[in-house]
Amino acid sequence: MNNSNLADDCTDGPAPGPDLAVIIPTFNESDNVRELIERLKQSLAGCSWEVIFVDDDSPDGTAGVVREMGRNDVRVRCVQRIGRRGLSSACVEGMLATTAAYFAVMDGDMQHDERLLPQMLGMLRAGGTDIVVGSRYTRGGAVGEWDAKRVEISRFATRLSRAVVPAGLADPMSGFFMLRRELFEASVRKLSGIGFKLLVDLFASAPQPPKFKEIPYEFRSRRAGSSKLDSAVAWDYGLLLIDKLVGRFLPARFVAFAVVGVLGIAVHFLVLILAFRVLHYSFSVGQGAATGIAMTFNYWLNNIVTYSDMRLRGWRWLRGWMWFVAVCSIGAVANIGVASYLFRWRGVWVPAALAGIVVSSVWNFVATSIFIWAKPRRA
Repeated sequence: MNNSNLADDCTDGPAPGPDLAVIIPTFNESDNVRELIERLKQSLAGCSWEVIFVDDDSPDGTAGVVREMGRNDVRVRCVQRIGRRGLSSACVEGMLATTAAYFAVMDGDMQHDERLLPQMLGMLRAGGTDIVVGSRYTRGGAVGEWDAKRVEISRFATRLSRAVVPAGLADPMSGFFMLRRELFEASVRKLSGIGFKLLVDLFASAPQPPKFKEIPYEFRSRRAGSSKLDSAVAWDYGLLLIDKLVGRFLPARFVAFAVVGVLGIAVHFLVLILAFRVLHYSFSVGQGAATGIAMTFNYWLNNIVTYSDMRLRGWRWLRGWMWFVAVCSIGAVANIGVASYLFRWRGVWVPAALAGIVVSSVWNFVATSIFIWAKPRRA
């Protein structure tokens, strides 16, 4: 090989990094990637920028489309995550992957108005502002073609967020905003990274109240693909608020795990009443059926909501269920043992029973977190 020819193909001169990074979390957005990149090129002409698509291993090949575009444009980058899900955590990883001084967050479905990005960048560069929020609820903003039900859900979620965000922020549920790197770096270690509302997380995690401005925009209709909104998204939002309110005392996942456990108790008694009182099986048969069904219900619901970002599927779901039954059986033995010991010692049954429940709940949560829904280990 001719080393001189190889050297001719390489350049040693450094190129300056981008001033702005547009972070776009994606899942099954392959049909939108090309058009979105073209719109960014038009809107950000004359700016120093890059776009980072953080893709949660989309089955439709979104990451491949981004890489194809990136081969012809160095400003287009892809971070593909394997075995992880979540819009907020994707945005955080995208921000950690860039050297830019400013970060913009927007969706990959083109419902956010990319034409506002230069104005948002100018407001941050002017100083005195940490974050600029694209708002649907300030004067001049609009929610587009939303139906009345979705508008009411959004406003209800906004009211809930008042516990952790400033009252003056009109649209804390916005997924379209731009911030300084300094704000992100001051907050990143306190971010929950739960769910899809990173803006709420940022305001609740910042060591000092961020200085913010809002600019109006009209929420556009999705160009291609389907909405990702579902009941799990709403649950994730609830987990985020729980974490910001009581996370210093109890992990949000433990609170969710406990709530699922209470629902499991209700399922247990419903099955027991049906088998024992209605169908007239023996109490032992009814109790056994109720225990098995309640355990399965708890496992199914925890997999969907408590650990939605690490959801198990297929064979892994079945293997996880077997582990869950085994772990919870040990928890049940611990429950009975602790409760029985305290009852013999003190002779008061209510505190003894509660102590048994606490011990088994903590055991079940810790053990399932380790053996079933463990976070992927980093190299």
